[in-house]
Amino acid sequence: MLARLTPLWYTVRPHWRWPIRFLIALAVISALAPAPPRAPLGPPQVVETVKPHVCTHTRLIDEVEDWKIQRTLQMVREMGADTIVEFFPWAYIEIAEDVYSWASADRLVNYARNQGLHIIARMGLVPHWARRDVPEEYATLNTLPPESYDDFAEFVALFAERYAGVINHIIIWNEPNLAFEWGYQQVDPAGYAALLQAVYARAHAANPEVVILAAPLAPTLEPPGSAHGLNDLLYLEALYEAGAAPYFDALAVHTYGFTEPPEAEPGFDRLNFRRAELLREIMERHGDAAKAVYITETGWNDHPRWTKAVRPSQRAAYTVDALRLAETEWPWLEKMCLWAFRYPVDTLNYPDHFTLVTVDFQPKPIYYAVQAYARGWQQTESLWLPAPAS
Repeated sequence: MLARLTPLWYTVRPHWRWPIRFLIALAVISALAPAPPRAPLGPPQVVETVKPHVCTHTRLIDEVEDWKIQRTLQMVREMGADTIVEFFPWAYIEIAEDVYSWASADRLVNYARNQGLHIIARMGLVPHWARRDVPEEYATLNTLPPESYDDFAEFVALFAERYAGVINHIIIWNEPNLAFEWGYQQVDPAGYAALLQAVYARAHAANPEVVILAAPLAPTLEPPGSAHGLNDLLYLEALYEAGAAPYFDALAVHTYGFTEPPEAEPGFDRLNFRRAELLREIMERHGDAAKAVYITETGWNDHPRWTKAVRPSQRAAYTVDALRLAETEWPWLEKMCLWAFRYPVDTLNYPDHFTLVTVDFQPKPIYYAVQAYARGWQQTESLWLPAPAS
């Protein structure tokens, strides 16, 4: 056989021989490579926690391998958080008008259910077909023209119906008070109120138990007229003035500590953890005291060179103190979700220092601090042990 093939090899032009050798070598290596780890669901799990407000924001929709999704969610459960916030992009699911690909979403939902975790779903990212009337030079994945509000509402209703009883909390959009998140258009509270109105009735018809969360606003001090965004307190006031109150069941909030401890006093011109209290005051002034608040992003960063970061020991202490403050002083708070549990890949920049677990699943000290709090453990010398019964 080799004798018959050898003359054929010399008929191949010399400049093609090395590429062919490379492809043959690649095929051999691929054949010899071990199969990726399998990730069978296994028996259903239950989260052990004594602090049900502890929650974390995951980044799994872009994760490729099943075992990494499973391992991430196992570690969330073992930390003592019973709820995750996860992004379900419209553009990933409705890949063409009325053409749906649910496989990635189903995979996440199945693994989360198996670990005993609840999901708060965040909606966003506009598919190309839904922004076809926007000039290409002005369109981004966050550009949602008003004529596509009904299309988005239809998608949310289908999502709510498909996962009814499994996902009962849906966030509509993300940080619409930033120009970037609003398709680089001038931010528009009235426009966002119209989006909530388009979604609300359809989502509730699809799943009567659904809780529609108004989008969390980015903590920012941008003044009116800024090309970058609008102060979150001013935006929320304008949202109520635009008549949005009947069209959301709870408010999602983003609040970060930056360099200040969690107990630092809030103020209109200050960005810190307790800024959430100022947003709550606006809700109460507008008669929405009965609605809950879900903090869907919060935390501190411990990058060694970012000006808005703190030391790793401070980060762990501030985070646990913030969880305690929320537990004891904010009866209106339903969940406090830490940003972010783990990234699929390193960003090689300061965002990596928001995570609780590294890309290769190494828990950071803050993971153990949150775990001890969530599961009611106390420290004895170098060991975390269950706290004695009171």
